[in-house]
Amino acid sequence: MAQEALLEKENYKTSKNLEDRISLHDKYSTNKQGFTNFIISHYELEDGMRVLELGCGTGDMWMGRDELVSKCSKLVLSDFSEGMLETTKKNLADYENIEYEVIDIQDIPFEDDSFDVVMAHMMLYHVPDIAKGISEVRRVLKPGGTFYSATYGENGIMPYVCSLLKEYNIEQRLNTRFTIQNGRAQLEEFFDDVRFSEYEDSLAVTNIDDLVTYMYSLVSMTDIQGLPREDVKRVLESHMVDGVLNIPKEYGVFISR
Repeated sequence: MAQEALLEKENYKTSKNLEDRISLHDKYSTNKQGFTNFIISHYELEDGMRVLELGCGTGDMWMGRDELVSKCSKLVLSDFSEGMLETTKKNLADYENIEYEVIDIQDIPFEDDSFDVVMAHMMLYHVPDIAKGISEVRRVLKPGGTFYSATYGENGIMPYVCSLLKEYNIEQRLNTRFTIQNGRAQLEEFFDDVRFSEYEDSLAVTNIDDLVTYMYSLVSMTDIQGLPREDVKRVLESHMVDGVLNIPKEYGVFISR
C-alpha cells in the first residue's frame, strides 16, 4: 500500500499524465454528452450554497461554468497535489470567488457542517483510508447535504486492453478499492440515502498512438513500461476493425445524502 501510494503521488505531481488521459476520452468517447457534463447534470446547486471539491485535478469541471460558479457563496477547490492545484488556478484565473486549498480528504481542515455540497470524483480509490475520508466528508457536510462521487467499474478500458496484450503476460493492476461494484456499500456506512447513476459510453479509437500514450501514463500499467511502444501499438492495431478499435467503458456517479 505504501509503494502504491508513493507511485500515485508521483503520478499526480503535475497535470501532464491526467491531461493525457482526459485527451483520450475527449477524442474518442462515443457518448458525446461527455462524462463531466453527465456528472454536472446530477448537481442540485441552489444560490448561496457552500461547495467543496476534493481532488479537483485540473479544475476542468468548472471551466466556462459561470452559472454554476455564481451559485456558490463559497467554492473551495482542493487537491493533495500542489502542482495540480497550480494548473487549476491558471485554468480558472478569470474567477475571483474561488478558493484553492491543498487538502487531504482524510483530514479536511473545516468545521463540522461547513458545506451544502461536497464532491470527490475519480479519486476515492487512491485514498489510503477510504472510510476515514468518507467520514470526514460526512462530518463537514451540513444536515441534508449531498456528496457526489464519480468512479469507474471493474470491467472497463484497462481490463479489456490487457486482455488484448495477453501474449506479453501483462498483469491487470486496476485499483478496485472504490468502484461501481463496491462503492455503494462503503458509502452506506455513512449515508442513509445512496443512489447510483451509470454513464453509458465506449471508446472508438482511430489513432492507436493516443491509446498507447494513455496506457504508459497509468501507474497501474507498470508491466508495460519495459515493452517497446511499437510492439504494443502493433498488437492493438491488429484488433482494429475498419480502422477502429472499440473499447468498453464503465463509469458512473454516486449521489449520497
